[in-house]
This record gives sequence, C-alpha cells and structure tokens, in this order.
Amino acid sequence: MELHKLFYLVLISIIFQTKLHAQNPTDCSDAVIVCGNSNINLDVNGIGKQELGFGINCSSQENNSVWLKVAPITDGTLGFTLKPGSSSINEDYDFFVFGPNANCNNIGQAIRCSTTNPASAGLTSNHTGMNGTATDTSEGPGPNGNSFVSWLNVLAGETYFIVIDRPIGNSDFSLEWTGTATFSDPPVDSSVNNSFSKNIETCDVDLPYNDGFSSFNLETNTPIILGTQTDATISYHDSESDAIINTKPLTSPYTNTKNPQTIYARITNKSTGCFEVSEFNLSVNSGPSFTVPSDYVLCDNLDDGDDKNGRTTFNLATKNSDILKGNDPNNVNITYYKSTNDAETKTNPHPNLYYNNTPFSEEIFFRIEDKTNPLCRSISSFRLISNPNPDAYNHTLLQCDEDGVSDGFTTFNLNESHADLTGNLKDRTTRFFTDISRTSEVNGDSFLNTTNPQIIYVEVENTLTQCYSLSELTLAVSTTDSNNATLALCDYDGVEDGFHEFLLSEADTQITNGLPTGLQISYYETYNDALLETNILGNTFINTIAHSQTIYARVENANNCYGISDVNLIVYKLPELESDEISYYCLNAFPEEKALTAGIKNDSPSNYTYSWSTAETSYQININTIGNYTVTATNANGCSKSRTITIEASNVAIINNIEVQDASANNNITVFASGEGTYEYRLLNSNNVIIAPYQSSPVFNNIPPGVYTVSVKDIKNDCGIVNQKVFVIGFPKFFTPNHDGHHDTWQVYGVSSLNQSNSKIFIYDRYGKLLKQLSPSENGWNGLYGGKKLPADDYWFTINLEDGRIFKDHFTLKY
Repeated sequence: MELHKLFYLVLISIIFQTKLHAQNPTDCSDAVIVCGNSNINLDVNGIGKQELGFGINCSSQENNSVWLKVAPITDGTLGFTLKPGSSSINEDYDFFVFGPNANCNNIGQAIRCSTTNPASAGLTSNHTGMNGTATDTSEGPGPNGNSFVSWLNVLAGETYFIVIDRPIGNSDFSLEWTGTATFSDPPVDSSVNNSFSKNIETCDVDLPYNDGFSSFNLETNTPIILGTQTDATISYHDSESDAIINTKPLTSPYTNTKNPQTIYARITNKSTGCFEVSEFNLSVNSGPSFTVPSDYVLCDNLDDGDDKNGRTTFNLATKNSDILKGNDPNNVNITYYKSTNDAETKTNPHPNLYYNNTPFSEEIFFRIEDKTNPLCRSISSFRLISNPNPDAYNHTLLQCDEDGVSDGFTTFNLNESHADLTGNLKDRTTRFFTDISRTSEVNGDSFLNTTNPQIIYVEVENTLTQCYSLSELTLAVSTTDSNNATLALCDYDGVEDGFHEFLLSEADTQITNGLPTGLQISYYETYNDALLETNILGNTFINTIAHSQTIYARVENANNCYGISDVNLIVYKLPELESDEISYYCLNAFPEEKALTAGIKNDSPSNYTYSWSTAETSYQININTIGNYTVTATNANGCSKSRTITIEASNVAIINNIEVQDASANNNITVFASGEGTYEYRLLNSNNVIIAPYQSSPVFNNIPPGVYTVSVKDIKNDCGIVNQKVFVIGFPKFFTPNHDGHHDTWQVYGVSSLNQSNSKIFIYDRYGKLLKQLSPSENGWNGLYGGKKLPADDYWFTINLEDGRIFKDHFTLKY
C-alpha cells in the first residue's frame, strides 16, 4: 500500500501520567510501530526520558512527544504532512527523524528536523512535514524556515525513528504519509467482515447472584477475530493503552470488574510486530434475555355460547417464540402465571390452553429461566385481550329497474346499506359475498343482481379490533316510475356563457306530479350516480354543459327506489344587441329627425319584440331631441336584454370674437367660439388659399399682413362650418416704383374700405416734410412729389387707425 494513499492518525490527549513514562511511546524503546493502515489512540503527555540533546537537532528537545518506528518494506521516498487538530497558527508541532537503523541507546543526530514556530515565522498554516519540494534538511527554531524539509530516500528493511513533539498547544494531530515507499500491513479483525458479534453476554450464575459480576472465557472471541489468519496472535487487555503497549494481558476465566465492561484485543503479526486493536463488551444479565411480547389479542367466539362476553381460550405457548429473542428453547423454560408473586415462587402455573378469568382484558405474567440454573430467570407480563364481535343487522335494499329493460335486474350500490347493516356505528366496514360460505366477494360500489330478490351475505367488521359478525342484505327491484322535468332559465347571471345556477328543488313538483306523497328526491349529475346513489348533488347546481344538460333525480319511498327521472336544465340565450352608445344631434338641423334602432346582431329583427323608453314598440324610432333612449328586446323564450343610446347635442359654432395682434414682427389671430359642438379652426387668405388647415387650436401665429377668412367647423357631429373675415394690419419695408408690376406702390396692408376705412396715412422725408397723405381706399404712394420722382432713400410714415391706434415707422424707396 503506497504511503501517499494512507492516513495515519495519532491522537494526543493531555493527561499527566509521568509515572507511566516507561510504558508509553514517549520513549524510543516503546515507539509505536507504523503499519500500513494502523489507527492508534494513546493517552500520552510529557516526555518520559529526555532523549534529545538540547542545542542539536534543530535546537530543541522533547516537550510533549510521541515516538514512531517506521520500517519500509520497499525502496522509495518517505515523506509526510503533519496537520494539528486545531487550525490555530499558535498550535506548534515539531518533528525529528533518526536513522537509518538508529539505536535507542545511541540515537545520534537527527537526519531531518523542523522546529519552526509558524506564528513567529509569519506563516498562514500550522502544517509541517517532509515533502519532495523542500530542499533543506533542517530548519528552526522560532521564525526560521517554512516548517517543511526534504523527504528521505529509503531502502527496504531500514528502520527510522520519528519523534513528534508539541512545544506549544494542546490539540491532537494527524499524519498523512506521502512518497513511494510502503509499510507492512497490520493484521485485521476478521469479525468486521462477518455477522458474528464479539460482544459476550452471560447470566449471573456465580455467587453471589444478581451482583452483576460473572466469569467469562475471553478466548471464545479468538477464532472470531483471527478468522483464517495463521501468522497472528491475540492478547486481551483491560485498556486500550495496555493493548497498544502490549502490557497486562488478561487470562480466562476472567471476571469482569464493571458491568458492562469494554475489553481490548491486540492482534499482533508474529513476523513484523504490526498490530491492530479491536474492542468488544462484556455484560452480565440477571436473567435470560427476552422480548416483551405484544398483547395477545383474539376475537370472542361462540365456543362458550356467547361471542360478546369477552372470554375465550388462549393458547399461551404461541407467545413463546416472541419471548425467546434468539435463545435456544432447549436451554430455557417459559411458564405463565396470574401474578408476579406466583411467577417468582413458581406457584399455580397456567396451562397452555387458558380460558381468561377477567373478561375483555387480563394481565398475565411469564417466567423465562435457564434450565441449568433456574435462579437465572426473568419475569415480565403482557395482556390477554378478548374483543367482542360487533353487532350486525339484516336489511333489504330496494332499487329501481331503470336500466331501460324492465326485467327485474339492475345495478345496486351495496354500500348504501352500510348504516343499516352496522347500526350506523363508526369504525365499521362491510364486505359483501354472493355465497353463504363467503368465498365470492363482490364489489359493493356496483353490483348487478342475478335473481330478484337476491340475498347478499355480509361481514360487518370492527376496524379497531378486526373482529366481525355476519348478516344478510336482501336485494329487491322495483318497477315503479317518476316524471321527467325541465328547468329553464334565461342567462341572467351577468356572464352570457350558457351556464347558470339552478335551484334543483324547483323540479320537485314536476317529478312527483300525480305520485303518492312523502317521496324523497335527490339529484345526480349522471344516471349511474343516481342508480348507485353516489356523488349526490346539493340543492343548487351550475350546469357543466352550456345551454342544455340532462341530470337525474332519484325518487325514493322510505329509502327504497321509486324511480329515476330525467331533469333537463336549459339556459336560454339572451338577445344579442349592439353595445350602449353615444350619438349626436345637430341642433341647427332641427326639426330634422335622426333614426335609432334596437341594434339586433346576428339575427332577424322580426324575431323579437321591443319596448322603448318612449313607449314605442318598433325596431326603429326617429328622434330630434337630445336625451337617453333605452330599448328592451325580448326573444321567443321570454329572455330580454336592454341597451341605451345617449343622444348628445352638437351645433355649428358661434364666433364670439376674433382677436388680432398685428403690425408686429409676429402677427397672430385668436378665435373665440362657443356652442354645443367640438370645433376645429382653419385660415384662408383673400384668394381662398389655405394658410393653415383645420386644427384644434384657435390660435394662428406668424401671420403676414392681409385679409383672411377664419373657418370654424363642428367635428362632433359634422353640423356645419361658419366663416368670418379677419384683417391683419402691416406695412412693407420697401417698394420699387419701376412699373414692373411688383411693389410699384407703397400702401398699408389690412386697411381698406372694408376695415378701418377712416384711417389716415402720412408719409414724410427724413427731414419731416409731409410728402403724401393716403386713405385706405387709395392705391398707395408711387414715389412722386409734385409730379417728380423722389430719390431712393428712407422715408417715414405715421398711421392713425380708425380704432385709435397710431403706428410710426419707416420704409425704403428703391429703383
């Protein structure tokens, strides 16, 4: 087995035992032999003898140490990683390696050692050991090194001593062997591979009895532990340390020192000295082991003429096998008594066939004793339970012959009779058989009778005791009948889907019309449910098939079937109408009329009657006033539905005012209109060219000077358009009187005989000389003064508008 695949665990417990130093592996002479898969646990502390010279061996000595002896059986490399049980960086382990073939009397200088303190060296791990990557052979003490040195090249047959020392800390440690060299395998405990227990249990047969101490033959475990091994010996020890150190062997017969007691077996290889430790327990009982049996339960019978008096005959010997718990029945006696005292004194034992004295429940005591030592006995008890059989009652079940053939044969639900057969008691089940010997059981949910009438044989069982009694169920088929019925509703539940809740009892009078009084009616979704009386419906039921579905009513007379009726459930569709709507009437069109219809969809209007809120009854009406008009349409099934048409007013606009901000760099027009309609606004120039198409805003911006038409259109109901002229005053910045037809005169725009006709316009040169006075009706100034052309230049003007506004500015004459 390669060492790099092995884990060797050595646990160190801090227990001061300085007087045992000569027998613990704290000294070279008692070193633990390392084998292939050994697991060794030792109670060690201290150093025994101080065998390391201080100042050599990495400048340290033993503090809390354990010695290991390693003897590889193959050539190779030898290394290990030591891991403290605690990961604290303050947990410090050192090690020293001596050899090859070193002598305990002259151990010499360590060939490998590490005494680095991981905390002082600033390391992140407290592991230490030998590996293939380190190159140094020794390191330390304190902050020197990294805790790892180079591993060894070893030869088969060489021996080495490894000293593990813990100068600081108190945890255990584990060794993970690395390298290629291998060790001898230790012997094995063969008991782990078979089913034999090593634990030895005996009865207290030594005087004084019942003190918990007795003699044991420890060697009975030797063949169990050795198995087929012939090269090993076994010794028995009182402690694990004794077994590991191989001291104080025990001899047989051995009397235990406590109860129970653990014994340690050391298995040692004769050739290599490798060993393994196994453990087992010794225990002393006051009597034979046994299992307390479960209560002995029987159902009462008629052997004594009464199957409900709680007394019957029990065969006590049938409980022996439960009590024995693996004991050989040839080695023990089992007897039964009415009390503990009788069992102790072996007085008045019961016979094996025992008729209980106390009805229903009686405690009985048993004594199990060793045949060779009757004083070695155990006593316990269990109860005799005699359960009475349940009451069972005969009953007759009458069923309707509703399978379509009136022949006296139909399907029965036998389970319907359960309450009558059991007296309606809880914890009861019923089983049904067609033969009196009860060998042919039938399905109680659905049974087709073969004769009319027919007797079914019943077992009524108490489910708590499994006791049962017998009764008879008589099946009879009736040929009476009941009426079919129809329940019809309009789909008025708010969701027009063909489903509606029905009150099933409303069909009762139809079903029983002309029948005797006192009949009971129950409803079922399927015919088979009605026949077998399963899955009964409540009084309210929502159909599961849209618009039309047949369910079934079972009519009974004193719980006997009288008839099964069809009950047709119909959900009528409502008229399909257009949705409620809002429409408009142009007030300016009065007294013209607007047509309204009931809005029937996917059908002919002639299939319905109508009722309007106006008291009219035609499909279409004509109106010329605003308001709400509600119409109700009713179909041939009497189902109605309504819709409302709301007529709102609309009208052409009334232009209340038009505000113009003109004679500016950004002329704008704002229209103020009112009315019942919804309006849009458009702007045309004097040539009826669209300047701004219809828009929702009544404001027009950046409008050049001139004459315009504002149009206001109703878009709510297209009631019409109104128009109004609007004038935007402004003036040109220049003119060119060259008779080319473009800008030949200068005149103020937006002022005319139709607008601001009394306005006056004055033109001046730069020196303030009045050159021309104009009226809005004139064509404008042509640049002449006194019949002569004036020079190209800037000229000033003043406009006195009829509305009182005055504007002053200048313009340019160009040629």
